[in-house]
Amino acid sequence: MKILAVSDYIEPLHCDLLENAGLSDVRLIISCGDLPPDYLSALSRAFSAPLYYVRGNHDIRYQSSPPKNCIDIHAKVVSVGDLTILGLEGSRWYNGRPLQYTEAQMRQTIRFLRPRLRRFGRLDMVVAHAAPRHIHDAEDPCHRGFRAYRRLIDRYHPKYFLHGHIHRRFEDPSERNTQVGRTRVVNCSGYHLLDCETGHG
Repeated sequence: MKILAVSDYIEPLHCDLLENAGLSDVRLIISCGDLPPDYLSALSRAFSAPLYYVRGNHDIRYQSSPPKNCIDIHAKVVSVGDLTILGLEGSRWYNGRPLQYTEAQMRQTIRFLRPRLRRFGRLDMVVAHAAPRHIHDAEDPCHRGFRAYRRLIDRYHPKYFLHGHIHRRFEDPSERNTQVGRTRVVNCSGYHLLDCETGHG
């Protein structure tokens, strides 16, 4: 399944990708947060594809004006085709505004989801705004990752962990990826095309 993942800033989708096969067969759009709601709605319309999102720490406006025809998956486990996806919004707590979580709060959110994960029997993808601790994150209070995400990876071994929040532009798509055991952690800042394996052995 080809997935278009977006986060943090609007980067134009190149015409050569649109005209050639690069984006023509996108089947799912994922937003890892901090993007205008109108932009998400426009992406979903343009590609005629479902869009699932989590909010970033700057997405307070979504409370009054959420993106149209898009699905918020924070603290949910959803089935999308052959994929089981878990969503986790927000960043580490740093100044007390909404959409910020302490380590204990995020750990509790994940603990609450364990019965649902057991019912699904597997976890294919985590969609988060923040990164896991010590993977793609930074040392300032706002951009530190969650240790709870490392434990989530170690316990459930998802194939993919998609995140934003750490703003970078990449010369090569491979620079976005870090392999952690069986999990590919991907920084989705701007946009990234992901050819996602959906088969299960």
